[in-house]
Amino acid sequence: MVNSALRFLQLAAVAAMVTLASPAWAVTEIMWWHAMSGELGRQLEKLASDFNTSQSEYRIVPSYKGNYTETVTAAIFAFRSRSQPTIVQVNEIATATMMAAKGAIYPVYELMRNETEAFSPAAYLPAVTGYYADVAGNMLSFPFNASTPILYYNKDLFRAAGLDPEVPPKTWPEVGAAAKKLRGSGAVCGLTTSWPSWINVENFSAFHNLPISTMANGFGGLNAELNFNNPVMVRHVAQLTEWQATKVFDYSGRAQTAEPRFQKGECGIFLGSSATRADIKANSKFEVGYGMLPYWPDVAGAPQNTIIGGATLWVLRDRPRVEYKGVAKFFAYLSKPEVQAAWHQNTGYLPVTRAAFDLTRAQGFYDRNPGAAISIEQMTLKPPTENSRGVRLGSFVLVRGVIEDELEQAFSGKKSAQEALDSAVERGNRLLRQFERANPDR
Repeated sequence: MVNSALRFLQLAAVAAMVTLASPAWAVTEIMWWHAMSGELGRQLEKLASDFNTSQSEYRIVPSYKGNYTETVTAAIFAFRSRSQPTIVQVNEIATATMMAAKGAIYPVYELMRNETEAFSPAAYLPAVTGYYADVAGNMLSFPFNASTPILYYNKDLFRAAGLDPEVPPKTWPEVGAAAKKLRGSGAVCGLTTSWPSWINVENFSAFHNLPISTMANGFGGLNAELNFNNPVMVRHVAQLTEWQATKVFDYSGRAQTAEPRFQKGECGIFLGSSATRADIKANSKFEVGYGMLPYWPDVAGAPQNTIIGGATLWVLRDRPRVEYKGVAKFFAYLSKPEVQAAWHQNTGYLPVTRAAFDLTRAQGFYDRNPGAAISIEQMTLKPPTENSRGVRLGSFVLVRGVIEDELEQAFSGKKSAQEALDSAVERGNRLLRQFERANPDR
């Protein structure tokens, strides 16, 4: 009986120790709402899984919430009901909207400082740092998936048209000449483009060192006014409209609707996101060539640098403190050169850190995959200026829709290029003033 009693006391002591220790052993779950489906979603989940297996204190739980707009909307409603995630993926043009959400966001530079995790803006590519930093250079969100538009071309169609398949057109006059030859040799269309505003207004302006708006494209304050209806932009839209009449340029619609036309071999030249490179290569039954975004050679300072698309990770407030410690460790993990390099190589998104770019190059990835480095070279061509740093304008998702409305009016011949761009500026400025009135304290 004595032995039994002693045995019982020993078991009880062990049970008590386990009970007391279990909170320290509990894994802290961190919700991450995102907008990536398909292969990109699988790569994102792999990132979370790899981090989870690298340590035992935290578990990142990814959750797909639809496209970017649906994901941001879901996070906003969740915050109001106190059921928000800790991390949410937000596209680049919603940066000003997120900044206006006073009290809802936890700036990444503050998070990393408070949790004593290393985080230096100098480690990131300047075009990335500039887009997501405040005027003092403090990073507000964590750079995650970044892309920029580049030129793709069909080498088989180039050969058929008597063009050199190893030399991509570099300027807009060269693009026009090549597209005319492509049409003359039987191509359905010479040139098409995806994301009309992002490529042909926003990036076009940055690459020519021209402003989208006053106040440093909105970085200087909410009272910015659109002013992209300048002579260079008018000439560009007028030229595309002229080419549209003979299918030298053929408008294919918004977002990524043009991409399948290039993959099917209809159009010889395509302007699209660098992040679609792997998809284009996998689905095109011809040899694909790559080049930088074209520019007008008579514009002083061109080419400058392009700006990014994609998204960053924003941290939301009012979650338990222990979760923020886990988020900081997760971001430190994502910043590792080997992690960033693998993400870049597996997805086609840019390596957002210099170290990841250097590692990818040292691994021979660019030698094995011609054209994969063009996006980085293009974004780092020159140090960003106020005109090529990015765009930070309120309600810019709506403004972009207005711009594309008016581009379609021009391409269809219903308005002149000047009329369409004047109207886009006027309508867009009304949206900016509405946003400014709704955020008087910013």
